[in-house]
Amino acid sequence: MIPFLDLKKINAAYEVEFHEKLKSVLYGGWFILGKEVKLFESNFAEFCKKKYCVGVGNGLDALILIFKGYIQIGKLQKGDEVIVPANTYIATIIAILQADLIPVLVEPKLETYNLNPDLIEAKISNKTKAILVVHLYGQLAEMDKINKIANQNKLLVIEDAAQSHGAFYDDKPNFNAVAYSFYPGKNLGALGDGGAVVTNDAELSKVISSLRNYGSTIKYKNDFIGINSRLDEIQAAFLNVKLPNLNAENQIRCSIAKRYLLEINNTKITLPFWNFSSNHVFHLFVVRCENRDELQSYLKQNGIETMIHYPIAPHQQKALENWNHLSFPITEKIHNEVLSLPISPVLTIIEVDFIIQKLNEWTF
Repeated sequence: MIPFLDLKKINAAYEVEFHEKLKSVLYGGWFILGKEVKLFESNFAEFCKKKYCVGVGNGLDALILIFKGYIQIGKLQKGDEVIVPANTYIATIIAILQADLIPVLVEPKLETYNLNPDLIEAKISNKTKAILVVHLYGQLAEMDKINKIANQNKLLVIEDAAQSHGAFYDDKPNFNAVAYSFYPGKNLGALGDGGAVVTNDAELSKVISSLRNYGSTIKYKNDFIGINSRLDEIQAAFLNVKLPNLNAENQIRCSIAKRYLLEINNTKITLPFWNFSSNHVFHLFVVRCENRDELQSYLKQNGIETMIHYPIAPHQQKALENWNHLSFPITEKIHNEVLSLPISPVLTIIEVDFIIQKLNEWTF
């Protein structure tokens, strides 16, 4: 069986360094917001070409804390509307709701699966105060167009980059707040949960640093009603080991994706769009097929594990019953047809050859 994602094999390459870091933290005796967290925050801010990084408990908390941070500094108010793509993972929308804000769902582009900028302005009301962009599957959204719309309408732009570590659309600085997840399966994955907020906004960074720690910067002195969401010292240590190899591992992903795009030749399978730039790091390689379930079953029979990201659209989830009456045809088509193929830094040439062969042989 070719696994969808072999985390044991991915992390095996770091085993010796992981053990060294574990001993360093263990013998150092400092387990919360210690030197490894500070080092990772510095390293990751530099990697992201931003001034500040705040390590938090997970990617969902990163988004929630961005919204609560903006509320705390007066740039958002409870009840404000936030535009968000309709086909994202539900956590993106949960973050908006957890901050007492109102999500306004907008259809994506079918080709890229990302928020369609041409549909944003029609959804802007006098209550709209922000756009939450999701760089789904590792491909950056059309940020030039989105930022232009945001600037014209005086809207904040928040980015959910949980799947796009290392993807860049330009080198120009901006003051967006960007949320990352280090869930084990991400391109930069910890050995447990973890997340971060990166930004050039000093005020926002300072507030989020406090909010993640009970609203406190000085022990037992609380300025805000915060939460407990701190990047774990051991996970930060592991991330410090893996970060230097992230670009190289992304290049391997992109090389596999390029082979898929050039060599899969089956008219029943729609391949994803990519212009071969650095705007995609292929956290996932997602194809579409009208007979998705049959294709998945066929691949499983041939020893190829696949996954569906995601089988149920957010507006069709019971948890979002207030949105159940809405219709998003493009989103629903995507959720009914997408299938994620294996792609990772440890996938072998032989495995890639076999996957391509079996996809080209499939008939239905």
